Amino acid sequence: MALDNSALLELLGQLKLTDVSDRVRVATETLYQELIDAEAAAFIGAGPYERSTDRVTQRNGVRQRLLTTTAGDLQLKIPKLRAGTFFPSLLERRRRVDQALFAVVMEAYLHGVSTRKVDDLVKALGADTGISKSEVSRICADLDAEVAAFRDRDLAGQAYPYVFLDATYCKARVNHRVVSQAIVVAVGVAADGHREVLGFDVGDSENEAFWTEFLRGLKARGLNGVRLVISDAHAGLIKAITVTVQGASWQRCRVHFMRNVLAVIPKGSQEMVGSIIRTIFAQPDKEHVNGQFDEVTKMLERSHPKVATMLNDARPDLLAFASFPPKHWRQIWSTNPLERVNKEIKRRTDVVGVFPNPAAMLRLAGSVLVEQHDEWEAGERRYFSEASMKELNAVTNDLEEVVVIPELAAA
Repeated sequence: MALDNSALLELLGQLKLTDVSDRVRVATETLYQELIDAEAAAFIGAGPYERSTDRVTQRNGVRQRLLTTTAGDLQLKIPKLRAGTFFPSLLERRRRVDQALFAVVMEAYLHGVSTRKVDDLVKALGADTGISKSEVSRICADLDAEVAAFRDRDLAGQAYPYVFLDATYCKARVNHRVVSQAIVVAVGVAADGHREVLGFDVGDSENEAFWTEFLRGLKARGLNGVRLVISDAHAGLIKAITVTVQGASWQRCRVHFMRNVLAVIPKGSQEMVGSIIRTIFAQPDKEHVNGQFDEVTKMLERSHPKVATMLNDARPDLLAFASFPPKHWRQIWSTNPLERVNKEIKRRTDVVGVFPNPAAMLRLAGSVLVEQHDEWEAGERRYFSEASMKELNAVTNDLEEVVVIPELAAA
């Protein structure tokens, strides 16, 4: 690959107008971009707008990528494809998260609140030999800007029929005390079947006011077309959904519900009761799901009346999934799709232990989630196939029969 004369002259003209101290960065950025474009052209089998029998797919816009180098921060554009995935071999997928982890560890170290484990990690990184506060501040500022830009991005471009909500907890210092802080995460499945990280935040607790503010923020950014919200039965969260996501049905996570059920019955009966309840979810269609639910509750009324009452009280919320395409059921009747995301957040945050402040927690968790979003966006497989998403659109009339949260219907 070589730049032709016209491209070189154009670069020369750009460099003449650039400050001397910034010329290396501009030249490096141009070289990196040319290499990425050349690799993409080879992968696709054709350059931009080129007609070729070797073409295997088409370009579909670009996604921005910040690369920090010794020459400075490079603003690069990675081509997106209509089919398949492309990621430049020059870039590292997890670079952003590693920077975030390093920044959090060093911030804790500089504030004198690090644990022995963090001290050991700092030494392993070789940073105890001297890193300035200004360097840590620069890294943090760059990451904060990138995370903030992602959190504030517009969501109005398409509908998100499915939205998953969950939270995980970490510890941070607030007003000189170590307290538990909730990292709340919203993941959506877009109308085209791809998953996206819609938003995230850190707050004092998982209460109604915090969740309401979080969900209103998503709506203000353009979240629309929500047909089903999947979450656990946290009272504050349910009330927040009631206020902010009018017209959507709510799916109570079956895994969390099962834990609640097993907690009220003797250990010797747990396996049997669990197996009986799981038969409800092994049915082929909505009619059989409801029929089996009736059979199970009648059976349990004799042996475990308290469990039968819990099932009847939770029925509309527990069976909301049944009004959606059967091909989607396994992925929408629980918050399990968020488990892997939360595990990755915990894996990274456990390294730190206690964060120096909530902003550091948000920086690291946000960087993990931005990376996860990028991986989903670049992935070859959709979460739901295009054909099954068409089935979802075809059941619009049937969805009018979905039992929604009573307050939502009143709204």
